[in-house]
Amino acid sequence: MKQTVFDVLMYLFENYLDEESAKQTDPEQLKVQLSDAGFQKTHIAKAFEWLEGLVRLQDETTPVCHSNNTIRVYHETEAKKLNVECQGFLHFLEQMGVIDATSREHIIDRAMALEPEEIELTQLKWVVLMILFNQSGVDEAYVWMENMVLENISKDFH
Repeated sequence: MKQTVFDVLMYLFENYLDEESAKQTDPEQLKVQLSDAGFQKTHIAKAFEWLEGLVRLQDETTPVCHSNNTIRVYHETEAKKLNVECQGFLHFLEQMGVIDATSREHIIDRAMALEPEEIELTQLKWVVLMILFNQSGVDEAYVWMENMVLENISKDFH
């Protein structure tokens, strides 16, 4: 099976990124555990870079726009990586009030930082979940998104 940075991120999110684990786990120790779990060191390093980028976004970003009447125009490279289905999904989440324009930009930024040339909708949903997990005050949106992601996983297995 070909591993990717996304696989490392998924593993981290599913196994370590609850509030208790996040506070108690030393990053260097976590890297060793990931290596022991079979992940390549280059993928581990890139996953940590991805997470550091997420933290930087949370710390540096000011709100983008508060109006629901705006339309996001995707740059050519963004449109190539985030197909129409992914773009439509982000628009849907905004219209439903699950994400705002700032969160959308964080999601796009982190999706663009992933390796594949094109992001699948399932991967984008996990990126959304990771972004919401790292934001304060969006508990309801996080639970809604988590239910959507987990519902899709259970459908895949049946």
